[in-house]
Parts: sequence; structure tokens; C-alpha cells
Amino acid sequence: MARSDASAPFDRLDWFTLLADECFPADRCFLAVARDEDRIAVLPLRQTAWGLEQLGNWYSFFVRPLGSLDADLLGAIIASLTQPVRLAPMPEAEAIALARAFRGEGWWGAIDENDINHFMDIPENGYEDWWASRPGALRETVRRKGRGGAVVLTIATAFSDVDWADYETVYARSWKPGEGSPAFLRRFAQAEGAAGALRLGLARADGVAVAAQFWTIEGKTAWIHKLAHDERAKALSAGTLLSHALFRHVMTVDGVARIDFGTGDDRYKRDWMTASRPRYRLEYHRPSHHRSWPRLARMGLARMVRRPLVSPAPAG
Repeated sequence: MARSDASAPFDRLDWFTLLADECFPADRCFLAVARDEDRIAVLPLRQTAWGLEQLGNWYSFFVRPLGSLDADLLGAIIASLTQPVRLAPMPEAEAIALARAFRGEGWWGAIDENDINHFMDIPENGYEDWWASRPGALRETVRRKGRGGAVVLTIATAFSDVDWADYETVYARSWKPGEGSPAFLRRFAQAEGAAGALRLGLARADGVAVAAQFWTIEGKTAWIHKLAHDERAKALSAGTLLSHALFRHVMTVDGVARIDFGTGDDRYKRDWMTASRPRYRLEYHRPSHHRSWPRLARMGLARMVRRPLVSPAPAG
């Protein structure tokens, strides 16, 4: 659960600790662990009024059990739980493994698609092949808007109070909703800067920041956490120019193997990325608990109109 050549930000212990400190200070956040000699499985959870939910939120590209997906280890974790469990968004392999473990322990529930993740694996010839394959309108926008020099682009790899203030100003002037936890994001950016993983892109016009993007590099992947532009400078296409610069940087300088655009099926992501995959929502209950019966009944009705990925045991 530490940073490594194969890690993701959302699997690290410091990520969960930061979430608990800044986003869930009133909840009981914990790691449910099962171990068998050198094999270990970990399920990050938090106690809520609903029951047990993922130790994650809108900042998490995904949530999942960590370590081994061995059915016995996952089953041991589930056997220790007494309250209903609801987790999302989950990658497919981990969602299926965990759903099977719940069923193996006699729990009832369902697993369904609930989101989309856009991503791309870097092609053989890297940036050149990728850029040549992008929509003509996108490439023309970058060519036309970039040649005048009206927008100055920078990509910072170390945290700076000045740069972060510019990022927050742009975000506040953008179409984006209010930031859920500014303190969380700032602390995360500071830690990533200290680790050399920060890629904070800023576009300025006449010395004023008009577009900003927050990326990190980890596990041979570039993770796109946040992007925003000032609506008043939309005609400059500063956000498009900044995206192009960051994509080129992480491919040619950082040498990443993949770029991940997080969750959300926004149309603009299709211009930049080459693939997508579903994310899943998992909800399971102990049928012996009478308080779960109304929820299971509602889930049973919902399954009549949509097909779950893994068919659960009948819910009554």
C-alpha cells in the first residue's frame, strides 16, 4: 500500500489516511484485513448511516480490494462484517471476485455498471502515432490557436503556492461545481510534488491564468485528476492547448505506458482517449438481517429491468 512502480494513487495507505482526515472526519474509516501466511487481502471501508461503504469519493478513480483476490481471503473479510456493503466505482475483475465472495458467504445483492472510465494505452510510436489519429478538428484547433503565442503554457513538477493559487482561481471561474474538499486536494498535490509525481499545467494569457490541469504520474500511468478553464477566455482554446501539451509531455518526457481520464462519460474525453471500460457498483446484504429486506426487495425489482454482471442469489 505504498508508492511503487506498479501502484496507483487510490491504492495507497497515505491516500486513505488523507481521505479519512479531510473528507470523512466524522466517519469510522478502517481497513478490513485477512491474511494467510504471505497472502493478504485488504478491503478499505468506512462506517456510514447507510452501512459500510467504500473508503473513497469523487476523487477516487476507482475503489477495490487490495492484495490477493483469493476467494478464501475475501470470504474471511466478508464473514467478519455484519452490516450491508455498498462499493463504487469498481473495476470489473475486482468487482466480480468480490461479488462471488459475498455470494459464497451467503449474502444477497447485485453488481451493476454505474460509470465509464476513459483511458488509452500509448501506441508503438508514441506521441506521433497518437496525435495523427486524433480528430482533424482537434488537431486544427491546436495548430491555429497555438501559432499566435497568445497563450503561454507551463508544466510544473514541484508544488508552488503561487501555481496552486492560480489553479484554484481558474477552477473557481470555470463551469465546474464547487470543489468538494480543497484542503484534501491541496495536501494531495503537495505530497505528489514532494514525490516528483506532480504535473500541474497552467495556461496564461497576458500573465493571467486562464486554464489549469492537475495530473500525477505513478505506476507508468498518467492520472488526469482535474481540469478547468476560465469561461471568459474560452475563445483562446487555452484548455485544449494545455491538454495537448500535457499529453505530449507525459508521453515524450515521462514515458508513461497509459493515460487514465478517471470516471465520467464526457464527450470531450473521446477526442483525446482511445478506449473506455465500465466501472461497477456492488451492493450486498446479509439476508438474515430483517432491516435489509426492504433494500433487497427494491434491488430485486431493479434487476427485473436491468441485467446484472453477476447474477446474485434470489432476493426473496
